[in-house]
Amino acid sequence: MKKQVKRYLLTSICVPVFCTLAACGVTHEYRQPDVAFPLGYRGQMQAGEGTHADTVMAKMPYRSFFADNTLRALIDTALVNNIDLQIGLKNIDIAQQTLRSAKLGNLPTLNLVAQDTHTTPSNNGVQTTPQDYVASATASWEADIWGKIRSRKKSALATYLKTQEATKAVRTRLVADVASGYYNLLMLDEQLDSSRKNLALADTTLTMIGFQYRAGQVTSLAVQQQEASRQSIALSIPVIEQKIAVQENALSTLCGKMPGTINRDRSLFTQKVADTLPSGIPSELLQNRPDVRAAEMAVRVAHADMGEAKANLYPSLTVTASGGLDALQSSKWFTTPGSLFSVIQGGALQPIFQRGQLKAKYEQSKIKREQSELEFKQSVLKAVEEVSNALVQLEKVKSQEVIAEERVATLHGAVANAGMLFQAGMATYLEVIVAQANALQAELNLADIRRQHLSVMAELYRSLGGGWR
Repeated sequence: MKKQVKRYLLTSICVPVFCTLAACGVTHEYRQPDVAFPLGYRGQMQAGEGTHADTVMAKMPYRSFFADNTLRALIDTALVNNIDLQIGLKNIDIAQQTLRSAKLGNLPTLNLVAQDTHTTPSNNGVQTTPQDYVASATASWEADIWGKIRSRKKSALATYLKTQEATKAVRTRLVADVASGYYNLLMLDEQLDSSRKNLALADTTLTMIGFQYRAGQVTSLAVQQQEASRQSIALSIPVIEQKIAVQENALSTLCGKMPGTINRDRSLFTQKVADTLPSGIPSELLQNRPDVRAAEMAVRVAHADMGEAKANLYPSLTVTASGGLDALQSSKWFTTPGSLFSVIQGGALQPIFQRGQLKAKYEQSKIKREQSELEFKQSVLKAVEEVSNALVQLEKVKSQEVIAEERVATLHGAVANAGMLFQAGMATYLEVIVAQANALQAELNLADIRRQHLSVMAELYRSLGGGWR
């Protein structure tokens, strides 16, 4: 009885003392790495006076940023059915289970044991107990003296948050990829329409030249030249149709569906381009870019793991209590209080020599902490670079589109003039062919530049961190 009292007093005194020390820990609290952000992006669009913070591009939900209902429906479908995104959601579930387990780290473990021990006596005459019946419950609790368990919890929480941010990054990339694929599809539609119109125009010109050939006004070479020009246009049509089918299949896969037709009810040049929205300031990437936030969560994980590795170098205090029934005969197993027993013990374990493993793990954790911080800074640099590139591309593609539109208008006028001059005998058939070929190429280029304009806006939206809200 006196021994039990002494053990109780020892436990009552030591545990609170060690628990008080636990608040001190062995590592400093996490601090966000310092990053020197520029005041603005290269080629940045400035917000006008009175611009509300919510109109910053990155903070706009994708359903507000994209005006095309068909595109929004495709994005909605992709965010529900995309396989990569579903894998990311499963990773969140896994991390959540780990976090739940880590939250219970301060609770004691409890085990139930039922044991029947049969011992065969030796032949040297020593008497042993042949049978022993034990039923007991054992509880063990480790005091978090140096913050080891607390570090484990922080690591699990940061891992969970990192997984969430990584999944958001998949969402932003998915939204941008669906938008770019959709705009590419509209461009191909426009190019196919231009090619078909020019094929019809080439047919008309070939008919005119055929009349002149039969009238003896031109040679057979003129007919052959126009026929070759017509065949060149006709050859481009199945190529474009093939690209359309491939793009539709790619969009279907992004949406988690079997390859099939993608319905669209708007043309490329009826798409509204929101290219005057403010892009915000670079420091906002820490809140808006999920991949940057995931990189910071990786630093938190490494910092917490370093704290746990360092705590393993210090003594650990474990309190164990056991109690149950023990009898040498099964008939007396449940005879109380005679068969009752209880044990309570406390132990402090100080690692002394572990072949350098604990020290090596701690040094490795420090290196991983530094490595994750460098990766975080690299992710910030990459994010600022992507935004700056998109802004410069946007500025230049807008200038290209203005010139391309003027060129198309000029060449359309040239085609009309060439046709009238040819009918009046004031222009050769070669001039007509060249004018038609130039006009077709200008229309194809304009469609591509328009597609670039829309795709750059989608990429700028993603690089700023838009699409996951």
